[in-house]
Amino acid sequence: MRGRYGPGGTGRRGRSGRTAAAALMAAAALAGCTAQDARQPPAEPGGSASAGSHWRPVAGLDWQWQLSGKLDPTVDVPVYDIDGFDHGADAVADLHDRGRKVICYLSTGAWEDFRPDAGDFPEAVLGEGNGWQGERWLDIRRTDVLEPLMEKRIAMCARKGFDAVEPDNMDGYRNETGFPLTAADQLRYNRLIARISHEHGLAVGLKNDLDQIPALQPDFDFAVNEQCAQYGECAENTPFIEANKPVFHVEYELPLDRFCAESGKLGLSSLRKEYDLGAERHSCADA
Repeated sequence: MRGRYGPGGTGRRGRSGRTAAAALMAAAALAGCTAQDARQPPAEPGGSASAGSHWRPVAGLDWQWQLSGKLDPTVDVPVYDIDGFDHGADAVADLHDRGRKVICYLSTGAWEDFRPDAGDFPEAVLGEGNGWQGERWLDIRRTDVLEPLMEKRIAMCARKGFDAVEPDNMDGYRNETGFPLTAADQLRYNRLIARISHEHGLAVGLKNDLDQIPALQPDFDFAVNEQCAQYGECAENTPFIEANKPVFHVEYELPLDRFCAESGKLGLSSLRKEYDLGAERHSCADA
């Protein structure tokens, strides 16, 4: 679980919330405007899409993940992952003009008090804090409440012209949320988010949630993973690579020479980033 402000609580076995060091890096976020824009990106870098279908990226694509600071659109990679609220249709169109596919970062498993729709979430679905300032886990069992709220968010991504969604905080059942969430609850909710994304013509990625990859790989078009090399878990992403779906992977604490060789063997698309996820990046593709 990444969020905009620093290292994500990966929801890995025994780890809840984000790391303590990164939790100190919280900052205020500005909500971007929504705007209408036709979803007609020019090229199909590393994937395919036919009329009326969503983008289907292939394994091995290099990427840029930027969730803070002024957006730098000049990184020469086929895929960008940026905040869906903070950027409008103009930013997405500019990236398309540069030949990029663009992923819309959203939090779908946690409430954020700085988002423009924060007041639409009733208190009953808000659980414990997830380690980030202003964020609380959501009761994902309450799809009667959450489905229409998440559909509005995903529809916003589609209106702005994004090609895909990165739904964050999708492993609450492995964390202390304040709700008795089960693995079955998580599978049901994650598949709901995938279905909504596809209905809006968007590809969708599975964020972390390593234990459920075998069950969820068919429902998702790519994966986003944090720190699997640091925790010795990268091989667990293999079902995506075997299906020729990319695994967009980032490390924060390990140097490139500690993980790029393994990432290359596994077929991951790996970066070294700072916890604030600004513009700076170091890619295994360039190492």
